[in-house]
Amino acid sequence: MSNRSTGAQAFGLLGWLALSLLAGGLGAVASVNAVSFYAQLNQPSWAPPAGVFGPVWTALYVLMGVAAWLVWREAPSRARRAALVAFVLQLAVNALWSWLFFAWHQGAWAFADVLLLLGLIVLTVVLFRRVRPLAAWLLVPYLVWVAFASALTWAVWQANPGVL
Repeated sequence: MSNRSTGAQAFGLLGWLALSLLAGGLGAVASVNAVSFYAQLNQPSWAPPAGVFGPVWTALYVLMGVAAWLVWREAPSRARRAALVAFVLQLAVNALWSWLFFAWHQGAWAFADVLLLLGLIVLTVVLFRRVRPLAAWLLVPYLVWVAFASALTWAVWQANPGVL
């Protein structure tokens, strides 16, 4: 663990939470009309109601921020750097999905993006595990949700060829 002061640790936690929530915020900007757009789409019977997504994603972004902070707190190393680079990269790909799906209505690209995101999350979990196993476990709900989101993206895209 790092020798950073309590203040630096708190600042670090706030920074990683802010970065994670910023990615969510960037996606939310693209999703400003998501509720009405989502409601007009043909959806599988197992699709959750639109109101579920906000609270779930908020909780996941908080877990992601805490996980990144736990890795950041560890002593500097190549493993830590690789883990945090992977984390930031998957955040960027995460934010892009909302733009592809909700703002630009690009179903095929959104599906490709979510598959890339899924792979990057797996990579991040593996890299986090090498540095701080608890951090990897904190990403498991995110991994499960994005696996579900991958299937949902495919199903919605396929059911809405004229819209997506």
